[in-house]
This record gives sequence, structure tokens and C-alpha cells, in this order.
Amino acid sequence: MSKITFYEDNNFQGRSYECDADCADMHPHFSRCNSIKVDSGCWVLYERPNYTGYQYVLTRGEYPEYKHWMGYNDSIRSCRTFSYTSGGPYRMRIYERPNFQGQTMEFAEDCESVQERFRSRDVYSCNVLEGYWTLYEHPNYRGRQYFMRPGEYRKFSDWGATCATTGSFRRITEF
Repeated sequence: MSKITFYEDNNFQGRSYECDADCADMHPHFSRCNSIKVDSGCWVLYERPNYTGYQYVLTRGEYPEYKHWMGYNDSIRSCRTFSYTSGGPYRMRIYERPNFQGQTMEFAEDCESVQERFRSRDVYSCNVLEGYWTLYEHPNYRGRQYFMRPGEYRKFSDWGATCATTGSFRRITEF
């Protein structure tokens, strides 16, 4: 069972909305989101309705202001919960070209700097073999986030990115 509570103001103040399932349009429940408590489960939050816009991957914990989940603003308009029961293993292959072409590298651990390990910041396609991952736009787990579940991503737009730049990625291990 997953449970998350959204608050309109910082530090868990103001109007709140408790959620335990996917929600494609949260606008009827609150006008802005400045703090969040994740009591259980893992969540992907989206800036816009219908699971579009910036993505934020949150695990159990307290987020007293939107900067704590690396939010760009106070807009959360849809959310999804997910669970990964086995807790591992984790394997992902990244490619320098679309459709799984060009240089490839397989990872089973977090990567703080794609450029240092892969010799390129551009990841054009990806095959998530096992586990759930978060890709980040910049090194050191910063910038836009992209939730990656097991599957094939033939081009960067398949995971919601507008360009191939990938700075870092890590496994989602807290469930």
C-alpha cells in the first residue's frame, strides 16, 4: 500500500491532500504543492496533468519545500505509485545512438557522472533490464529527472527527455 500527502504550503502547512493511488489530474484537490510527506511506497510526480512535464521520483521521507525534491516550481498535477518487490538485481544498458546502436555500456550500480564512465554525456537509447532507475540531466544526481522502469527505450523521447544529455543515474532502492 502506498501513501503520500501533498501540502499547499512549506513545512506541511495549509490545505492538504492524501493520496494512495495513481491520479491523472490533481488540480481539483489543491492549487499548488510546496511540501510532501511520503509515508509508504515510491512515487513519480509530474508537473502537468496526465503524467506529463517534469518528473520527480520520491521515496519514503519528508520534503518540507519543493527544492528538497529538486522541484522547479510548486506545480504537481499528476502522480503515479510503483513498487518493485524483489529489491534487486539492477541492470541497465545505455547506448550512444538511437535504436541500441553504437557504443554501449552495462551498469548494475549508480553512476555519478556518465561522462566520466561512458566518455559521453549523450545517451540516445537505453535498455533497462532489471530494477527501477532515475536518470538525471546533470552529474551528481541533479537537474531534470526521468523515471525508468524495465523496458526498451529506443530514443531519449521514449523516457520523456527533450535531448540526449544525461549526467548521472541511480537505482531506486528504497521501498
